[in-house]
Amino acid sequence: MNIAPKSRLRTLLAALAASAVLTGGALAQGAPPAARLAATVVKADGDRLEATDSSGKPVSFKLPDNLRITAVATASPEEIKPGSFIGSAALPGPNGTLTALEVHVFPPSMRGTGEGHRPWGTDPNASMTNGTVGDLVVSNGRTMTVKYGEGGVQTIVVPPDVPIVTIDKGDRAMLVPGAHIVAFYARGDDGTMVASRVTVGKDGTVPPM
Repeated sequence: MNIAPKSRLRTLLAALAASAVLTGGALAQGAPPAARLAATVVKADGDRLEATDSSGKPVSFKLPDNLRITAVATASPEEIKPGSFIGSAALPGPNGTLTALEVHVFPPSMRGTGEGHRPWGTDPNASMTNGTVGDLVVSNGRTMTVKYGEGGVQTIVVPPDVPIVTIDKGDRAMLVPGAHIVAFYARGDDGTMVASRVTVGKDGTVPPM
């Protein structure tokens, strides 16, 4: 099926929301949280985060002491280079390649995070690959080999319009009014939305995952 890259991205994001797994994915390890929600911060106060969802509806999250915060920032294609440790959600492309839906570039301190190749979301064709960039060809986007584990390798084509972000560790100081977030949460017995991880966009970045 020939779907434009942006349509493929919307398809994968819908699948991730339906299956309530982590996109941002490049960090998925262990059991996923129950749900995910894109929102904009209104106020963070102690263990509470007030926000609005994409429709403008108010939402509230409880922030536990062990909350994990990840920061993302818009990156240029030049951030993808041989030796970079990256994560890429993708769908099958021609000739055994994969076509990227988004690419996350990790800092050296996070090298090895979630390394490997695995299914992703409810779409049986979707995958997530975290590994080290090997060969790289720049022509109408980027075509790269991504190596992981003991001899694992995938060839991934990154079209020119695919979102590329850097990803790093964040902190609660980033939860300022107006910040764009993706919250991964489960509901408590009383219905409270308890966040386990929050991905925050830096400098106005809207997290693509």
